[in-house]
Amino acid sequence: MIETLRLGHDVRFVLVCVGGGAIRIGREIARQHLRYLETVAVNCDSRVQDAEEFDRRVFLGTPSAIDAGTGGSPTAGARLAHAAEPALERIFEGTTFVTILASLGGGTGTGALPFVLDAAARSAEFVSVFAVKPFRAEGERRATAERALGRLHFVDGFIDKRETGRGWLHMLDNETLVPHQGSLPFNRVAHHWAEVVGAYIEHSIVAPIEAVVEARRIERLAESEPVRAPPPQVRDPMPPRVPEPPLTPMPLAPTLDAGIAELTFEVLSPTGGPEMLR
Repeated sequence: MIETLRLGHDVRFVLVCVGGGAIRIGREIARQHLRYLETVAVNCDSRVQDAEEFDRRVFLGTPSAIDAGTGGSPTAGARLAHAAEPALERIFEGTTFVTILASLGGGTGTGALPFVLDAAARSAEFVSVFAVKPFRAEGERRATAERALGRLHFVDGFIDKRETGRGWLHMLDNETLVPHQGSLPFNRVAHHWAEVVGAYIEHSIVAPIEAVVEARRIERLAESEPVRAPPPQVRDPMPPRVPEPPLTPMPLAPTLDAGIAELTFEVLSPTGGPEMLR
């Protein structure tokens, strides 16, 4: 029953950050302390194990190659992610709402994202993906990101999710920040995208589910509450009637027709937001 679901236990909200750039953004999101949210960092760099801001850290590598990383190669990232598929599947066991944040253009975010997305689509009920594209000035990295986005359309599990309205793909393009670069220094880019993704998780996923569960709980309580008859009223003996003095007619006070403003709260839902890629 929906009213007995425990948010954070029966209904789990998980943010998975894939790649170094995404982990930098994820650190900022973790500092927001969003309700019920579990955070996971995934990287081929062994330093991910020191990312204490995250609830879980997954190193896609082997002890013998602990410092090798990917060297910026998506092919190497894909190979390491493929070898670590059992570990990726464990991330998403029992999850309900998964948000994947991946930084494209490098080795891990580009190469590992399809494998992370496939594991999420097979286990989670709902999957949202945010892909961060490099600035146009980054040349080859941006071209690599474009090719990686194209490959996401061939992840079968995610295709099924999108066709049934349970999967969404959003693009965070750094190039859109160029007109604002005077007021947004480069070192604030991660903070900016953290606010965007954090607001999405809070207002489009967590808050609506929280409201539905609470409304259903109150409804069930009202249904189960027994109807009680009002207690009998015991009247005091009537006192002797005393003649009242005549009332002087008073002028009627003017009535105030106060309009009632109806407050409406618009909640963005994952299905309601436009998808950047189709």
